[in-house]
Amino acid sequence: MAALPLLALLALLAWGGSPAAGQKRKEMVLSEKVNQLMEWASKRSVIRMNGDKFRRLVKAPPRNYSVIVMFTALQPHRQCVVCKQADEEYQILANSWRYSSAFTNKIFFAMVDFDEGSDVFQMLNMNSAPTFINFPAKGKPKRGDTYELQVRGFAAEQLARWVADRTDVNIRVIRPPNYAGPLMLGLLLAVVGGLVYLRGSNLDFLYNKTGWAFAALCFVLAMTSGQMWNHIRGPPYAHKNPHTGQVNYIHGSSQAQFVAETHIVLLFNGGVTLGMVLLHEAATSDMDVGKRKIMCIAGIGLVVLFFSWLLSVFRSKYHGYPYRYIFF
Repeated sequence: MAALPLLALLALLAWGGSPAAGQKRKEMVLSEKVNQLMEWASKRSVIRMNGDKFRRLVKAPPRNYSVIVMFTALQPHRQCVVCKQADEEYQILANSWRYSSAFTNKIFFAMVDFDEGSDVFQMLNMNSAPTFINFPAKGKPKRGDTYELQVRGFAAEQLARWVADRTDVNIRVIRPPNYAGPLMLGLLLAVVGGLVYLRGSNLDFLYNKTGWAFAALCFVLAMTSGQMWNHIRGPPYAHKNPHTGQVNYIHGSSQAQFVAETHIVLLFNGGVTLGMVLLHEAATSDMDVGKRKIMCIAGIGLVVLFFSWLLSVFRSKYHGYPYRYIFF
């Protein structure tokens, strides 16, 4: 019986060496992985990975660092417009991390393209792109480690807040200079200045009720269709399934929306508004009866058609809503 512990020790030494030696090998492997990732990150903020790199550096232990991975489909034949938009924001976030005091070997940013790592998509049972997942330093990803893209959008600032929440690494997003705003403001001032110069002392156009009403209406339609939400959240334009190729322009949840959905709702609201304007003109104008009848019929048709479409969008987002308006 006394020989059993000795035999067990010999078997342990023959199988994997002493526990201290095993720990040393683990530390060596970890050091090699970190050095490799740091070398790649010094050249490119977002590390491109295929299946082998992902399994070795992200999935396989040991690991004392977190990896933020964007799963995407950037190849032109995939026609994933949202992937390109999300990639631009992701690059801004990664560059802000790489060239700031937040740069550390405790977190890395990586990307797996569907055409370079389709086996990774299959391994994780993923059927949509883009998707952001945080692989923590310890354990497997939890529910909160998958970024809620449809709710929060893919703006770099939103991604930075999620990264800080999951990894405690605070990244201050630094965007490249954008001169579009100042140029548009300068153009607007130039147009207004040109009008004032051409009209001279005649500023009656500033008191044009129709012009101001049209400008106010455009502003109201833009705000009621969700433009401000888009500006704050930065949602994708649409969503395309990389496997089926199906493109969704209307988000299926009442808690989020796509940019394309905003344009669709804006068009429908505009159609209803135009129909109401025609009905008002038919009732109050001094035109002959025949023209007023045509305007009335056209107004009713626009209101019925576009309000039916508008209600159908509402029903697709609020599942179980039982009512519809004439069509759809």
